[in-house]
Amino acid sequence: MISLWNRSLQKKASDLHGDTWKIETDQTIVENIQAPNWHQYISGSFAEFRCSLCRRTWGSSRVQVMFHFYLNKASRQGIIKLRCYKQECRTCNEAQWEDPNFPVENIDVLVERLVKNIRKKCYEEDLGEANRSSVFDGRSDGPHESAHCEAFHCSNFLSDYIIENICNIR
Repeated sequence: MISLWNRSLQKKASDLHGDTWKIETDQTIVENIQAPNWHQYISGSFAEFRCSLCRRTWGSSRVQVMFHFYLNKASRQGIIKLRCYKQECRTCNEAQWEDPNFPVENIDVLVERLVKNIRKKCYEEDLGEANRSSVFDGRSDGPHESAHCEAFHCSNFLSDYIIENICNIR
């Protein structure tokens, strides 16, 4: 999967001032908590899922993707950490978190948006606000179900953790 993301990034490399950038997956990055001098970009797109237990497939138009990125200006090397949030099957009792399968065109759209964000944050370019839309390629099984969405669980866990441990509110 990561090779598709890096291939898409290389198509856009000419927009990155000759610096070398690489995408790697990292399921440990957390929303709004990035290392010093790192930046964050969150976007979403359509993707499909397949349950590893019952083999059921479903589509979702609200799959969240988070990037943390950093440019080492001295070495002219940039690193991008990618986290694609998972979903679980709504019909299985022991459902597991399943990885999204993005259409290649939507990976291209997400990377295009990411590169635009990198250009703003790392190269201080003013690019306006227009973004290309993702492609809805498949079916969506009704409204988004937060109970089966990893991004929803992570944001609720983080909110509870901050309230209890950082703000000392109980």
